[in-house]
This record gives sequence, structure tokens and C-alpha cells, in this order.
Amino acid sequence: MIELKGIHKYYNAGTVNEMCLFHNFNMNIQDHEFVSVVGSNGSGKTSLLNLICGSIPVDSGSILMNGKDITKMPEFKRQQRIGRVYQNPALGTCPHMTILENMSLADNKGKPFNLRLGTNRKRIAFYRDILRPLGLGLEDKLYVKVGALSGGQRQAMALLMSTMTPIDFLILDEHTAALDPKTADIIMRLTDQIVREKQLTTIMVTHNLRYAVEYGSRLYMMHQGQAILDKVGTEKKNLKVEDILDKFNEISIECGN
Repeated sequence: MIELKGIHKYYNAGTVNEMCLFHNFNMNIQDHEFVSVVGSNGSGKTSLLNLICGSIPVDSGSILMNGKDITKMPEFKRQQRIGRVYQNPALGTCPHMTILENMSLADNKGKPFNLRLGTNRKRIAFYRDILRPLGLGLEDKLYVKVGALSGGQRQAMALLMSTMTPIDFLILDEHTAALDPKTADIIMRLTDQIVREKQLTTIMVTHNLRYAVEYGSRLYMMHQGQAILDKVGTEKKNLKVEDILDKFNEISIECGN
């Protein structure tokens, strides 16, 4: 469970460009929820993810993970229980290393490095076994450098690598936005499969309203750092893309656009 309590976040504090994005912001994400977060540019979607992951600090308020206050916990320590997949496939993998080396890095997440070989040959069969279900032929390319793969192959790897070790939370930051429609559909089906099998608590920021409606157990719409729509369970299942579009149009009219 993730709890954000009374969050305040300012950008460019003390300057003429000072902006308060979050003002007394509160949000609870229950165990095993798959939350799709939508909203216009600048609504606070990615900032929300960055606050949870510790990429940016809060100015006031608290963040709790499974009841533990992690507000001041450094980002690298939070990553032991959080897996994150970014919009850019290059950010989730090391392009100058082979698939085998990338998988080995992910396999050793949170473990002491010590003085030993970076790749464990005894794990090769295991890596092939978990790559094979992707249906992308990666199990036969273990010695190929990741930089030579397509964007979809790299994003599939990034998703798999982020969930190889036990984690409590999966953070998806527009992870299909840089892909073509067919590949994006493949990655979304893979995402849904992994989330269900591992029973992960998941937060997905997306601009694809169809994905936001079709996937997940909760839809959360943001505007100017606040929630303007929060649908769970049956209400979420009954939502249509047109309903969200109507909300976007309503916001646009209110803002004078």
C-alpha cells in the first residue's frame, strides 16, 4: 500500500516562476491495485511518480509504503522494492551490454556486488526460459548488444528486468508512448500478464485513453495537481473512452482553450 498525505510541492521556489503543483495532495493506493493515471500535460502525472520513487523530494507532507514512512528515504533504497519502466526504452537497459549482461544486472538487483564475475553462466537457461514467452526471439540473442534491438524488444526487456527480483510496486511512466501501435499493444498485454501473475501493485501513467480504460482496476485523472476523476471497480469497468474525452473537453473549456 502507498499513501501520500498532505503533499506540498513547489517548483522554482522563491523565483518569479514559482509554481505550486501539489497543495495538500492525498492519495491511497491499495495492495494489488493497477492504477491508470491520465491527465493533460503539466497535470502532475510524472511528478507523482517521481515523488513516490524519490526522484524529487516533497516540500512537506509524508509518503508511506506498507505503513513505513519513506519520505526521506533516498531513491536508491526505494528502488529495492520498486520497479520502474520509463517512456524511453534506452533508460531501462544498458545499450552497450549484451542481453545476458543486462539480465545478470537485473538478477543481482539489491545484492552485494563483491568481487565476482558479472554474469552467472549457471543462470543462462533460466534467462532463456523467462525470455521465451515474450515471443520476440530474445532467448536466442543473449550475446547481442541491447543497443541493436528494436524499441519494442528493449521495452519488453526493461519490463521483464524491472520485475525479475521481488518487488512490491511497479511504476510505468508512459512506457508505450515511444512505440508503434502494434508493438505498444504487445507490451500492454505483456504488462497485464506480469502484473496479474506477480500480483503487483501498479501505477501506470499513460496518454493512451484506450489503455487507461481497458487495463487496470482503477482510473485516476489529474488536473493541476489534484484528482478530478477517481473510478474503481464497477465504475471503472463501465467507463468508456468517450467519458474521459468529455472530461478533457470540460477542462479545456474551463481553461479557456
